[in-house]
Amino acid sequence: MEMPKKKLPIGNENFEEIRKENFYYVDKTGLIIELLHNWGAVNLFTRPRRFGKSLNMSMLEHFFSLKGDKSIFDGLKISKEAMLCREYMGKFPVVSVSLKGIDAQNYEMAFQMAVQIMKRVHAKFQYLLESEVLSEQDKREYRKLLDDNMSEAVFCNSLRILSELLEKHHGQKVILLVDEYDVPLAKAHMNGYYDQMVLLIRNLFGEALKTNSSLKFAVLTGCLRISKESIFTGLNHLRIVSVLDQRYSEHFGFTEPEVLQMMEYYDVKSRFSTMKEWYDGYMFGGTEVYNSWSVINYMYDLYADIDAFPRPYWINTSSNDIIKDMIARADRETKGQIETLLKGETLDIQVHEEVTYGDMHSKGENLWNFFYF
Repeated sequence: MEMPKKKLPIGNENFEEIRKENFYYVDKTGLIIELLHNWGAVNLFTRPRRFGKSLNMSMLEHFFSLKGDKSIFDGLKISKEAMLCREYMGKFPVVSVSLKGIDAQNYEMAFQMAVQIMKRVHAKFQYLLESEVLSEQDKREYRKLLDDNMSEAVFCNSLRILSELLEKHHGQKVILLVDEYDVPLAKAHMNGYYDQMVLLIRNLFGEALKTNSSLKFAVLTGCLRISKESIFTGLNHLRIVSVLDQRYSEHFGFTEPEVLQMMEYYDVKSRFSTMKEWYDGYMFGGTEVYNSWSVINYMYDLYADIDAFPRPYWINTSSNDIIKDMIARADRETKGQIETLLKGETLDIQVHEEVTYGDMHSKGENLWNFFYF
């Protein structure tokens, strides 16, 4: 009897669950190897939505974290790197934060949501209250991090304080993972409280990434590189990896061989030309990349019906309000350029990696930066 095929992980961003519950997994553990070889104290990966950023962050968390079952890495690329695994696997306290949920009409509400997110992060470490290494004063500091009414000052210091307490308890520096760091900024821009949010996030990151001697290293992800001036002031050790970079280019999204291998596994390789025509639209560094969300969704449909028609799955997953707004405001020249693209012709445009929401309407060409990224 034929073995049933693995399940397709539609929308599942939990690495451990994917590995334990028999989901199909495209091996991206090469990211860990590259990260440790190209050592950077603070690494920011910018990629469009739906290219597996959150799943990669979950993978990093499970690899480095003191907790959890490390057998989920058996048979993956990283498991062949015996020395790296000995030195880094399961050796660090890991603090993992996603800022994706901060979406509010005004700053007060956004701050309350941010406090709730941080509180949940801090609550994972309640064993610190039983610690024999921490003083009573340390434990009082920790309790402040669980308070619904924490002040902005406590909030901005919270990741640094937590790191210090964890290092003291474990005798080991901390790895910090921040997913979707720019979501609160995009929402704040749309709703008119951008300056307040920039200040909050800048102070949070300044404390967590710059003045934090308990930090081993940090990884951040987002869709855009928000200009260094506005958020990462004085962070001289920040390494930014955007879609323009050659490094790390195959670790987000699927490469063509990965797509072919998956189609072969599910016996739908006969539809490869359609898959390629629809979803092979990206170039990261010099690597051709398929959108992983679209590939998995189309695979799901094909596996049920080999004649299934492809769809723009990506379109329903996020809002492109910023781009719509910029097109609505575009001058005649920019609209002419958009028409050129719609005709299937080419534009030669200089793209600037740094964008600020603050001055995004000041120049028509900013539209192309947002389009590109």
